[in-house]
Amino acid sequence: MSKTTVKDVTTESEPESATASPRTVGGSRAFALLLVITGAAGLLAAWVITIDKQKILEAKVVGKTFTPACSLNPIVSCGSVMESKQASVFGFPNPMLGLVCYGIVICVGMSLLARARFPRWYWLTFNFGTLFGVCFVSWLQFQSLYRINALCLWCCLAWVATLTMFWHVTSHNIRNDFLPAPRAVKTFLAEFTWVLPVTHSGVIAMLILTRWGSSLWA
Repeated sequence: MSKTTVKDVTTESEPESATASPRTVGGSRAFALLLVITGAAGLLAAWVITIDKQKILEAKVVGKTFTPACSLNPIVSCGSVMESKQASVFGFPNPMLGLVCYGIVICVGMSLLARARFPRWYWLTFNFGTLFGVCFVSWLQFQSLYRINALCLWCCLAWVATLTMFWHVTSHNIRNDFLPAPRAVKTFLAEFTWVLPVTHSGVIAMLILTRWGSSLWA
């Protein structure tokens, strides 16, 4: 005579897993490459400025003068910018901050290329970092144009890289509903995000030309 076994069936309902994890978002290949390229451009600028700054300090120790290769005339003078007090706002050379921050941007871009996805808090934190970068370089632009009265070409590269990544990260967050915005803004950003960094860069270029004009290449 055979026994019939019956499986125990619990009457307790299983916990819902749908609410366990927040929504995560990745990025397109083009967006990831943009972060890698702008991060690399900023990192290159920070690296070159750091090396030149070190050479300036070493030359001073032995009573000599080192002139960076990007110092072309009294206006386009990287050395003048590097030796200003504004070049060490936080008590250490500004490029050292760039070496860290631009490296983080490259890491985020490479993670997106590997199909990584991040939650809302991550994207907003990243956006805040790029916003800080834009505010900082905007202050440096003012100091360079109207206080130091000299322009550093490597600094200009870092400026353009920073504002480009900021506008694209902000656009990404708006289009993914991480930042509130009207539907018209989302529609515009879906096609014309590139207009914002181009316009921003154009404004900076116009300020530079208005400030010095033909003296830039004299």
